[in-house]
Amino acid sequence: MKENDIAKVIVDVAYHIHVKLGPGLLESVYQEVMVYELRKRGLNVLAKEPVAIVWDELKLEKGFEADLIVEGLVIVELKSVEVVHPVHKKQLLTYLRLSDRRLGLLINFGEAMIKNGISRVANGMKD
Repeated sequence: MKENDIAKVIVDVAYHIHVKLGPGLLESVYQEVMVYELRKRGLNVLAKEPVAIVWDELKLEKGFEADLIVEGLVIVELKSVEVVHPVHKKQLLTYLRLSDRRLGLLINFGEAMIKNGISRVANGMKD
């Protein structure tokens, strides 16, 4: 499975979760349900995964913590906020660059309509 195929499954899962649960719950609730549903669809999912980064010869075992890493290829950053700020997309792009991954999804379950809460962030990848 390629990144775009994985992203389609992630978006579909997020949509179904949002329809059933609605907005306003804690991020941790959406995260647990996302992990469950993605694994149910046969995808390998790591949650709250520490990602190492290297600075000169210094290796930081936990440079950042990814909310979800799906199939080792797509980083998913989850939010449950009223407003997503530009820094959230920049943060996800930094995660992608530092982990040498090409695609990330920023999903905000705080939106009234989930389609308005999903942003695709690409690192050196054509849309």
